[in-house]
Amino acid sequence: MDEARARDVLAQAGLGGGALLALGENAVFAVGDLVVKVGRADPALLGRAERELAVAHWLAGAGVPAVRAAEPEARLVGGHPLTLWHRLPGAVRPAGPEDLAVLLRRLHALPAPPFPLAARDLLGGVERWLRLAGDAIDPADAAYLRDRRDACAGEVAGLVPHLPPGPIHGDALPRNVHVGPDGPVLVDLETVSADLREHDLVVMALSRDRYGLPAESYEAFVAAYGWDVRDWEGCSVLRGARETASCAWVSQHAPTNPKALAEFRRRVDSLREGDGEARWSPF
Repeated sequence: MDEARARDVLAQAGLGGGALLALGENAVFAVGDLVVKVGRADPALLGRAERELAVAHWLAGAGVPAVRAAEPEARLVGGHPLTLWHRLPGAVRPAGPEDLAVLLRRLHALPAPPFPLAARDLLGGVERWLRLAGDAIDPADAAYLRDRRDACAGEVAGLVPHLPPGPIHGDALPRNVHVGPDGPVLVDLETVSADLREHDLVVMALSRDRYGLPAESYEAFVAAYGWDVRDWEGCSVLRGARETASCAWVSQHAPTNPKALAEFRRRVDSLREGDGEARWSPF
């Protein structure tokens, strides 16, 4: 979905004229005091949008600082799911790893919500992203990632967790924390799941090893959370699964973005070579 199509959907919903904030899995616009998320025209995504709204309502009731919905139900506009959110006040500073860790501790302390949460389908998008990449990527690289996905799925299924399983954010990075005048809040709730809590912690370990997060920043995260997931024997398995998904995610941008293609090749080559310290560029 491109910006023009997303703006057409906004106009159909009577919400035209917004400023584009992000364009990725969703198109996100600021419209007055609201933030509007427009999803792709996929029937399955309406359920995901409705679940995100349910999660927001549940977190509000539990007192967890998180983005709040402005409407209780998702709209379906021109085949696209659309959700409305209260716009957060301006950030007073960038979010740090310790801000994320404190919010994760609060989320991880919650029991299951009164509605079902799916497991974290970390590898579920691999096939779709590789298909979107099409002929832009080497078929051998696509086959390698499919084989690696299948192997990772089997290994993840056999993990014995250290922490009690339960609700997780699913994409636990500082970019999904907003620090306003009243403190840090969680944003982007569409990947909230019920699964191994370690999923949320491996993300930052991977940021340290692959994306250049300074060691002292990672240690601040560990200190604020109270446990280092790298001490768990299953860490490498979850990390490998997330690396596989991250490679495939970049591939979808390869047909139109030469930098994405170069980054995809760099990531696949490092996995093939077993180089766990090769730096990847955020994308």
